[in-house]
Amino acid sequence: MPAFAWRAVDAAGIARRGVLEASSAPAARAALRERALLPLSVEATSTGGGAGSATARPLFRRRGGRIGARALATVTRQISTLVSSDINIEEALRLTAQQGDAPALNALLVDIRGAILDGRSFAGALALHPGTFPEYYRASVAAGEHSGRLADVLAHLADFVEGRHRNQQKVQLALLYPALLAVVSMAMMGLLLVYVVPDIVRVFISRGATLPFLTRALIGLSAGLQRYGLVMLIALLVGGLVARRWLTVPANRLRADEVLATRWPFARFSRQHNAARFAGSLATLVQSAVPLVEALAAAAAVVPNRRIRARCLAVAARVREGASLQAAMAEAAIFPSMLVAIVASGESSGRLGPALARAAAELERELEALVATIVGLVEPGVLLMMGGLVLLMVLAILLPIINLNNLVAM
Repeated sequence: MPAFAWRAVDAAGIARRGVLEASSAPAARAALRERALLPLSVEATSTGGGAGSATARPLFRRRGGRIGARALATVTRQISTLVSSDINIEEALRLTAQQGDAPALNALLVDIRGAILDGRSFAGALALHPGTFPEYYRASVAAGEHSGRLADVLAHLADFVEGRHRNQQKVQLALLYPALLAVVSMAMMGLLLVYVVPDIVRVFISRGATLPFLTRALIGLSAGLQRYGLVMLIALLVGGLVARRWLTVPANRLRADEVLATRWPFARFSRQHNAARFAGSLATLVQSAVPLVEALAAAAAVVPNRRIRARCLAVAARVREGASLQAAMAEAAIFPSMLVAIVASGESSGRLGPALARAAAELERELEALVATIVGLVEPGVLLMMGGLVLLMVLAILLPIINLNNLVAM
């Protein structure tokens, strides 16, 4: 049944808004009048057909927004709690939508519920909103539905999204100060080169001083910024847009991911990061009694690097053919040796799930230590670089002044 976003006023003249399901817009207005509300606007949250149609485009998507990581984790945890209390997924979505205070998000949940009522699975309904629910999220939900452990999988997804959001915030806050320092320093040097250096140059030229190489280089840089500064800025913006567009091509993105996974200095961090995600997701799915082949396919979808993701899918294919997980991971030659060794011990003891959980926790600790080291090196690195550039600029200006003073003294 279609969902409609509405705005209305009650008998006291207080504005209200929300989302409701109805067969048509007139039926939605009638339902609002039955609640003693005066409808102001009633808009369908999807275009072209019902909520479950293949061409549905939710209001949330038309506005171009993406659900934030915190909101996604909150909604996932709410649904997980309701489903674990033996409430079916349709009712869980309805209750979650009623409890929310964001109309666009509520409309999204109602639209997903409508798709399920039209006969789609929960994962199939989420697939109608690929920009809102990432691939790993949909794959994990599909695995949870097939295994009958949807509540456990949703609880893991909530922890995973919250953890990823927390780690991203930690890194962003740590890099905020050096980023601001670099931006402010570059802006100040640009202003000096454009507005201060030319006046100083005129003084030097009028005195007939012989300028050292460092000063001549600074003058050339200043003249270049004055003449081509705007062109250079536009070229940088266009280059960024072209690079972003280039990365949207799957073959190009695969090449870039291959560089990140195999070339120094990115390889270690990339492999550690992707292995931690893969092991954590696989551990939860295996402990939730999801079949190993399905768990491997769902865990592979969590891996952001496409080259490593392809190797993870190859591991799933080898396990489907009858190979052991440890042998398949060793053949992939993309996982840390510690993870492969722990998987081997888990398989031999029959406790693969707990072994994967221990490996994932260890990989996360190593990854946090690596990130802390990188972030700790960035700040002094930026300070040294900016200080060196400022020192060069000061020397380029002071050296001719010292030479002029020496000429006067002679």
